Amino acid sequence: MARNNYYLLTSLSGLGDLGSVPPMPLAGLLEKVIDSGGNHVLLEALFLGGDLLQRQALLSSEIEEAEPTVLTLAQVRDQEPLPEYLVSDEAGIGTQSALDVLWGSYYSYVASVAVEYKSEFLFMWVEYEIGMRNALVMARAKSLNLDPQEYLVAPWIGGAGKNFSGVINEWVSASDPFVGLRVLDEARWKWLGDNDGWFTFSDDELVAYGAKLMLLHRWHRLGREVPVQVEKAVVAE
Repeated sequence: MARNNYYLLTSLSGLGDLGSVPPMPLAGLLEKVIDSGGNHVLLEALFLGGDLLQRQALLSSEIEEAEPTVLTLAQVRDQEPLPEYLVSDEAGIGTQSALDVLWGSYYSYVASVAVEYKSEFLFMWVEYEIGMRNALVMARAKSLNLDPQEYLVAPWIGGAGKNFSGVINEWVSASDPFVGLRVLDEARWKWLGDNDGWFTFSDDELVAYGAKLMLLHRWHRLGREVPVQVEKAVVAE
């Protein structure tokens, strides 16, 4: 891409392995990009997905607190409406859940941002995320004897041709949901490492850095939340 983020990227702290402590908050990275005149729209589209995951977990009582980067706390708590580009009139129509419709709207939005700003990485990322999500849908539907076509999310964008059989088999064999999530995110981490455009100093390398940082924050939060959930389970027994 035309933009060169040499000074910005070389000023950022290195990232450790998955599970290590993130060196900076997501909002801090976004602020650095804005202050440097970089393309913050790409990062905001990426980080919005992390906010939606936290919103989903908060509303289902899986977590007690959220730390959104793009959305407001009120939006994450469902006290204010989401941005208009995430709201669809199709919610609740047919067999697809409102949550699936929301994620379809999100993926469509990210794909449109990637095309508008000519970000090959962001488009590949959304294809990968859709492909993995729908591969999981296929596996779950098979085990429950359901028609997977009714539960696929944004298949029109792509990702269906990618081979997720190895990671899905490992996920199916996981001893518990936490281990299964680790399997999926390790696959994501490896994909990011293979496609991060290292030393290109492009917008795509910056977005890849943001995607890795977002995963580090997810596992940092999980490290705080899982012990609490285990303790609650023990008390309940």
